[in-house]
Amino acid sequence: MLVLVAPGQGAQTPGFLTPWLELPGAADRVAAWSDAIGLDLVHYGTQADADAIRDTAVAQPLLVAAGILSATALGAVTPGAVAGHSVGEFTAAAFAGVLDDTAALTLVRKRGLAMAEAAAITETGMSALLGGDPEVSVAHLQKLGLTPANINGAGQIVAAGTLEQLAALNEDKPEGVRKVVALKVAGAFHTHHMAPAVETLATAAKEVTPADPTVAYVSNKDGRTVGSGAEILDRLVGQVANPVRWDLCMETFKELGVTAIVEVSPGGTLVGLAKRALPGVRTLALKTPDDLDAAREIISETVTLAADAAGA
Repeated sequence: MLVLVAPGQGAQTPGFLTPWLELPGAADRVAAWSDAIGLDLVHYGTQADADAIRDTAVAQPLLVAAGILSATALGAVTPGAVAGHSVGEFTAAAFAGVLDDTAALTLVRKRGLAMAEAAAITETGMSALLGGDPEVSVAHLQKLGLTPANINGAGQIVAAGTLEQLAALNEDKPEGVRKVVALKVAGAFHTHHMAPAVETLATAAKEVTPADPTVAYVSNKDGRTVGSGAEILDRLVGQVANPVRWDLCMETFKELGVTAIVEVSPGGTLVGLAKRALPGVRTLALKTPDDLDAAREIISETVTLAADAAGA
């Protein structure tokens, strides 16, 4: 079974959209999205520097646009399941037909603006903890006043809180943690610091009419497969201030019988986690269009194996 996944904020790098815009029709499509949401995605994806695309209000729609664009370039693909990490859930919702492309980008643009405004209230950030025992790390973070905002599995937890709290973490790591790495994000996402953004996004979501997903949609709230478009939309709103449980998503992939995972652009982070947590599962990250042929080969082989299994 194939699972198509979409990365979250922090995966973006300067110029990463450039090669994707060289595909037929891609530049016109992104230009139309830019007009629809009032943000020059072409500029930010090709010419802007790291600081400019670190801006939450820019990064989020840029990532969703890149994910949709790269997934479309794969051709007619029907995965067994889809999922997204943080803002990648909007990309996944577009894959699953819950939101059309423009609706997903319009809503995520409002999400990014609201989260950037919430992040400006207090200086906050996020840091990844590599290694260590999850239970020990979570208890240590709570002692420091930090939130385990992303529990990613494969020995990785992301802490979120004020800059002072994160500085204390650097000086006092949980037992067993090898390294603490500051992330390229501009706020303590998926924590109580984002509560104002939830209210704004909830208002914006009232203007959207979601459809039920056409494939299994795995929610990063709890790793559960959700079959209602209305419930998915509610979860997209609430997840702004709730922890991401990617570890539970990967457990669900395993239960569903995953054999291959393809991560859309700018891929790499989720594939890295899958390689450690799901040994034996084939993985591929769509970094540039040069990766498309290899991804199509994996997809073709997965479809063939599924057909053989069904006929056995």
